[in-house]
Amino acid sequence: MAQTRIGHVHLKVSDLDRAIEFYSGLLGFEVTMNYGSQAAFLSAGGYHHHIGLNTWQSKGGAPAPANSAGLYHVAILFPERKDLAMIFKRLLEADYPLTGASDHGVSEAIYLNDPDGNGIELYWDKPRDQWPSTSEGGIDMYTEALDWRDLLKELD
Repeated sequence: MAQTRIGHVHLKVSDLDRAIEFYSGLLGFEVTMNYGSQAAFLSAGGYHHHIGLNTWQSKGGAPAPANSAGLYHVAILFPERKDLAMIFKRLLEADYPLTGASDHGVSEAIYLNDPDGNGIELYWDKPRDQWPSTSEGGIDMYTEALDWRDLLKELD
């Protein structure tokens, strides 16, 4: 089962148009299909959908409470560091609030919440030969502050 992967995420949102503007307008996903006025499917690169959004049970609702069980965050993997730099610059230019930015040794990540309070991680994986390892050969991930100035140099 080594080829198993997460295919898509489907989120309950309170305002479909606002959610589409965030995921499509700001993050750059393409709307592949509207399912009436209550749901939409979005994609990167022409796949049928990576993100589903719906208001079936949540239209006008409040965000899920922070101190309860549920989704912690959705992680969106970018293929190259430059791609992460481009979306980071777009977020900065839009003055969109970030909740964090970290170097994990194996990856670099930017954290934020969507308009409904769903956690989002935007990241890229470093090449495997750069991953830190333990003396036993296991992965040795960590959390340090992201050098965002260095990240933005990818755009020079």
